[in-house]
Amino acid sequence: MSKKRSIFEEVGNVAPEPAGTAPQGGMIDAGKRGARGAIRIWLIVLFALVLVMITVGGLTRLTDSGLSITEWRPLTGAIPPLNAADWAAEFALYQTIPEFQLQNSWMTLADFKVIYWWEWGHRQLGRVIGLVWAIGFFGFLAARKIPVGWTGRLFLLGVLGGLQGAVGWWMVYSGLSDGRLDVASYRLATHLGLAFIILGVITWFILQLGVEDRALMQARRNRDAKLFGLSTGWLHFTFLQILIGALVAGIDAGRNYTDWPLMAGGFFPPDMFALEPWWRNFFEDDGLVQFIHRMSGYLLLIFSVVVWRRGRKSANAATRAAFTAAFIAMIAQVVLGIYTVIMGAPWNIAIVHQFLAVVVWCLILRARFHAGYPPAQSVRGTKREAKA
Repeated sequence: MSKKRSIFEEVGNVAPEPAGTAPQGGMIDAGKRGARGAIRIWLIVLFALVLVMITVGGLTRLTDSGLSITEWRPLTGAIPPLNAADWAAEFALYQTIPEFQLQNSWMTLADFKVIYWWEWGHRQLGRVIGLVWAIGFFGFLAARKIPVGWTGRLFLLGVLGGLQGAVGWWMVYSGLSDGRLDVASYRLATHLGLAFIILGVITWFILQLGVEDRALMQARRNRDAKLFGLSTGWLHFTFLQILIGALVAGIDAGRNYTDWPLMAGGFFPPDMFALEPWWRNFFEDDGLVQFIHRMSGYLLLIFSVVVWRRGRKSANAATRAAFTAAFIAMIAQVVLGIYTVIMGAPWNIAIVHQFLAVVVWCLILRARFHAGYPPAQSVRGTKREAKA
């Protein structure tokens, strides 16, 4: 005899249990669970590697090493120069580009080797990430250990990684001709933005795999829709600020206009639209780009206060803690950003500023996850009535 369904039961996900069966989950748990724990560990390894990759990429940019390798050889490029002739050939290629001819003509082979190793290490780390993904994905696939519904998601990471490699070369190629001394700032922003997207997707998958599907479905019923929407907006606004920061980094705008809160003694920087055509100023004028970064940072801080105050009203203690952690990181990032400008963006402070952006990004993702899937808590964990 069939059982009546609860009005709160999600159709198609839970089946009636046979008589005598212990109530330890329905079809969700009885289905192909896969190696969730092992896959989560693999994703954590990928997360750590991508984090290192972003940091090394930032150092490669700050040391002006990104254009030292002028060819894209996805396979053979893994082998560095092995003898004097190889080094001479690589140096000769570098000597043909504007960066050497107009800025680094003083370099000797020994100087070139320093920047070469930075860029080679950056590219090599990308190859390692691709290899770790391939071994993990195809290994779990062959062993049939990927949970139901996760094959496409995990394959997506490989697609994004391959796309990132192509975007990286597209970025480098922009700085090899036409008298350019650096890569195009908008291409740098695309490259860094995609890195943050990849890191964000990995983070979200790690959070999802840390909870059983049945528990996730139950938690989703308690979703705070308004807070989830606000945190989504917070995430997007932060991503926009990261992209604008990449534009600042791409033209070294952070090393000019080191006074704060003014810029060259005024609210607006001088000659904001001196370049022609006018749209180039939004990518290439150091004063205008830094001004936009400052203004968007102030607006993001205001919006962060709004989201945090709403997060404090959550009835779930873990959700409140997650939003507070993300807000504290945001405050620290704003303060560090101001300090970076005042100090003229030295490489050691600038790289910490970039690293903290990663921390803020991941903590906002975690807060959003808690808003969408509030973890179970005891009655004691319920928040007191919020004050008006």
